[in-house]
Amino acid sequence: MIKIVSLMKRREDLSLEDFRAWALQEHVEHGKRLPGLREYRMSVVIEDDPNHPYDAVSELWFDDDEARTAAFATEAGRAAGEDVAAHTSARTRLITEERRVF
Repeated sequence: MIKIVSLMKRREDLSLEDFRAWALQEHVEHGKRLPGLREYRMSVVIEDDPNHPYDAVSELWFDDDEARTAAFATEAGRAAGEDVAAHTSARTRLITEERRVF
C-alpha cells in the first residue's frame, strides 16, 4: 500500500475557519474523483497558532505506485493539485510505503 502524506500551511489571507471548511468540505470533492484512491483522511489543527509550520495533514492511500501515478495524471488529479496550490502557501509531500507495526 502506498500512502501520500501531505503537510500543508494555509495561505496567510485565509482564516483557520475558512481553511478548515476548504480542507474538510470543498477539497474532499477532488479526492472523490481520484481513480484508484482507497482511503482519504484530512486532519486540521484545532488551535490557530501562526508559529505552527503546518495547519493540516492529508493522507491518501493507493494500492501501489502505479495507481498513484495514474490517478494524478488524470484531469481529476491535476485539478486536485491546483486546488491545493490555490489554498496553501507551503506543502511538503511524502510518498511512503505504509506498514502496520503495532
